Amino acid sequence: MTRVRVVLAAFILLTTALGADAQLRAQTFASGFTQPVALIQDPTDRSVFFVLEQRGRIRAVRNGTIQAPDFLDLQSAISSGGERGLLGLAFAPDDGVTGRFYVNFTNPAGHTVVARFRRSANPLVADPSSRFDLRWNGPGAPALIEQPFSNHNGGHVAFGPDGFLYIGLGDGGSGNDPDHRAQDRAELLGKMLRVDVNVPESHPIGYVVPADNPFAGGGARPEVWSFGWRNPWRYSFDDVARGGTGALVVGDVGQSRFEEVDYEPRGRGGRNYGWRNREGAHDNVTSRPPAFTPLVEPVHEYDRNSGGSITGGVVYRGTSLGAAFRGRYVFADFVSSRVWSIALTLNAAGEATASDLREHTSEFGGTSQLSNISSFGVDADGELYLVSYGRGVILRITGAPTTPSNLRIIRESLVASRELPVAQSLRVRQRPNRRVRSVKR
Repeated sequence: MTRVRVVLAAFILLTTALGADAQLRAQTFASGFTQPVALIQDPTDRSVFFVLEQRGRIRAVRNGTIQAPDFLDLQSAISSGGERGLLGLAFAPDDGVTGRFYVNFTNPAGHTVVARFRRSANPLVADPSSRFDLRWNGPGAPALIEQPFSNHNGGHVAFGPDGFLYIGLGDGGSGNDPDHRAQDRAELLGKMLRVDVNVPESHPIGYVVPADNPFAGGGARPEVWSFGWRNPWRYSFDDVARGGTGALVVGDVGQSRFEEVDYEPRGRGGRNYGWRNREGAHDNVTSRPPAFTPLVEPVHEYDRNSGGSITGGVVYRGTSLGAAFRGRYVFADFVSSRVWSIALTLNAAGEATASDLREHTSEFGGTSQLSNISSFGVDADGELYLVSYGRGVILRITGAPTTPSNLRIIRESLVASRELPVAQSLRVRQRPNRRVRSVKR
């Protein structure tokens, strides 16, 4: 057996040894941010991330160090505070060629803007003059989505495995969706939108409607992908490139009783997730009927004993947390600063059932270290990160460090395979278990 084969065997044995009982922990990856709300991996450079600050700055981070100048500064173009501000960023699938990316923010009047930009010649600095705001009501119309109240703006944008841009919009705000907007077929609010932004720079509105959108032929605004959202705060697609299903998994913030996780198999648009008629899996305001039925139930919910505002997460597809953690959905609560994961079991139709709820708050350092988790992120290897809004810190989640017991398992296996002389030359050392200092703000 060659040395390379021995190293590979040792790695496989170590991974097996960690198994389902791998100890998770959170380590500081980058710090010095003000009200960070998102972490996005640069699709063209694995050493670079972008951090969104609610007040309007997008900051480039290379190898854990904040770069200067800012990637993009929109502070003069937005309103910020409460649930307003710079809320979402997504790089186009062809970003490496076109340099395009999309941001979602609330303008000075509080209305939602989805704007297209390009990178400059320096990929860590955007070209602010390239800004084009998507026009939702045709050429010449205001390039915004009007928000009647200051809250429930949604704000997440992400490209799906189909290459289309998904835009999550809240119900427009106030309490209990007083105008029933999430069920109004003529409204964009309270919906998930899906548009094709792969259009020329000269295109008058900046997108076209995909032909297979569920309402492209009528019955609702053609941009609408799904109905019945209150305030979808962070969603993700189960990474197909890493063995995922491509499903859309959404954390939808509740009114006053229940927070929910919703699961949508890949390509299953046209669904109604129930708000405001339902909150979680429970009747809510039923004085007006929903736009259509059936109403899709969440795969998981929790009440006010656990938290007060869900932060949707990701289906984990990395390797460092161990094979037993792959396929689990990780999510958090912004108010209580708690983190959990659930197992997702699929039936023959691709629909999910959640089970085996586990809490990871203590493993990740406790609520004071996590301090208002506003988002999750993944790197180029599918590994997991948390965004602490309260501390202004990005935390990287890692598996158990190498331990003497792990090394003993490897050594015994190599002895059995008669590769001990080579194994003795493998200098695998235990890393110190460095604690992350908690900072209260």
